[in-house]
Amino acid sequence: MRIVRQIGWVGFAILCGTATVATELSFLAAPAQAAFELPPGEKITHTVVVARAIPDKEAYELYDPKIGKNFDINKFWMRADLRVRYEARNGTCFGSTMATIPTVAPLGNGACNTPNSGTTANGTEGKANESYALQKARLGFGYDLSPDVNFYLELIYSSVWGANGSQGAPVIDNQRTNNGSTSNGFGNGGVLGVRAGYMLLRNFAGVQNLSVKAGRQYVVLGSHSIFGAFDWSNTGFSFDGVMLQYSTKDWDGYAGWFRTSESDLGQGSPLGALSTNLPVAPNTTPGVNSGSANIDSDVFLFYNQIKSVPGFVIEPYYILYSNRYNSGDNRGQGLGTPKHSNQTRHMVGNRIELRKGNIDGWNETIYQFGQMGDDGGTNAVQNGYGNQKNLHISAWATRTWIGYTHYEWDWKPRLAFNFDYASGDGRANCTIGGNTDCKTANTFENLWGTNHIHMGYMDTIGWKNMMKPSINFQFRPSKDDHVEIWATSLNLANTKDNWYRATQGVYVFSKTNNTTRHIGNELDIIWTRFFMDGKLSFQAGYGHLFAGSYIKENLGTDRDQDWAYAQLWVNF
Repeated sequence: MRIVRQIGWVGFAILCGTATVATELSFLAAPAQAAFELPPGEKITHTVVVARAIPDKEAYELYDPKIGKNFDINKFWMRADLRVRYEARNGTCFGSTMATIPTVAPLGNGACNTPNSGTTANGTEGKANESYALQKARLGFGYDLSPDVNFYLELIYSSVWGANGSQGAPVIDNQRTNNGSTSNGFGNGGVLGVRAGYMLLRNFAGVQNLSVKAGRQYVVLGSHSIFGAFDWSNTGFSFDGVMLQYSTKDWDGYAGWFRTSESDLGQGSPLGALSTNLPVAPNTTPGVNSGSANIDSDVFLFYNQIKSVPGFVIEPYYILYSNRYNSGDNRGQGLGTPKHSNQTRHMVGNRIELRKGNIDGWNETIYQFGQMGDDGGTNAVQNGYGNQKNLHISAWATRTWIGYTHYEWDWKPRLAFNFDYASGDGRANCTIGGNTDCKTANTFENLWGTNHIHMGYMDTIGWKNMMKPSINFQFRPSKDDHVEIWATSLNLANTKDNWYRATQGVYVFSKTNNTTRHIGNELDIIWTRFFMDGKLSFQAGYGHLFAGSYIKENLGTDRDQDWAYAQLWVNF
């Protein structure tokens, strides 16, 4: 008590607090085994692990903890690539100007007209030319902790030359957009981000041939039709989630869950108690998604590869896309809006590929079914649908390639024929100005495919509400040169639905009485030259789209479009 009187109750509280902290530090640290009487050869194995949750790491230390003592430089590896590409496009809207649709930004920025509720063309005559230089660099770091455990982190720098600076000033990579937000999902003005960051565990939990990949990762299935890396773009696709793989000689099976959008937990908010990650429009219907606990979107997939049939690869699969956002959160381009909110979409598909001698061919066919909700349009408003899934989904698509390669000739010429089809819906615009009731949502959902390698190199059409035959010819005049000539005819599947570009947003809104389907004919010529055994490449391409009757009917203008690019790409 004499000590208490001398230091006062405040000092006594500080003394007790210090003792408590010291006790906690000791509790978190690994116990000194020598301080206890244990049976010979035994050690304490049930210490607290929740506080760290990091296996086989040093305990917390008071001042200078030792970190990384297990690192072995021989298990460390790197990869990197850098690409610079200049693109130019004349006649982006075929003699019309780009439309400004504030209510559907950013998706509306790619359309050449506004939603057309009338019966006449509604393009605005003018120029819509563009040219720009793109740059991306990826740097990957890998560490093989053991033959069965791998760590990988890939950083990506993605930019458009001059896009992050103010007028007449040098670029500032951490400059934000005008409204204070960031672009491309990256944290410093859309320039630097993480493309991949995962752990790969083989023979997981002692089960031979079972692998688990957890974290941000590439997801590429089959021929990139539904899930692709989309490396043509400046950022590409990545997915946050878990993928399981079980492999045998005759069969591979994949099961994955990926969270594509999260509104509950604030990024960088350790408890996520008060702030949401993504803005969510308030719902006026009492008790219906009024909070954010259930407002997310996920993808579940089950993909199989059967290899036991000689000459064939057979890949049946099932995909579920579950988007639980409010009906009005993402619907600005009608029922064909990419990843339309408030939908449950089931997908059953199969891909089969044949390679035998000089002949190759493959087909992929997908059927989609489920329900979608939309709270716009006369029918929806009158019935007060809110977040009810009032629309029936029944969509399908097919893709077929058949080719012949004459391997016996030095130039290895290959001739291939292709046919693509993806369903549309005549009611696609019923919520944004169309004159039909909303009952179905049968526009095929392209998900995250790499359309650039399938739909024509000019990227003027996506795998939704389309039909196209094409012919492709390739040859190699030398071991380092590759030439490709590709001709295709672009058409709509449903004339009352819209024309969707490769990024899956609307390119041209169709009139309510449109009956024309021929968009135009595209011709592409691509030359690639490889250097340094493929580590460096130069590629140049030119494309021309001859405008068809659909463009004149719905825009009022019908000038052709030209597109060209040149790029350098180095990797190691």
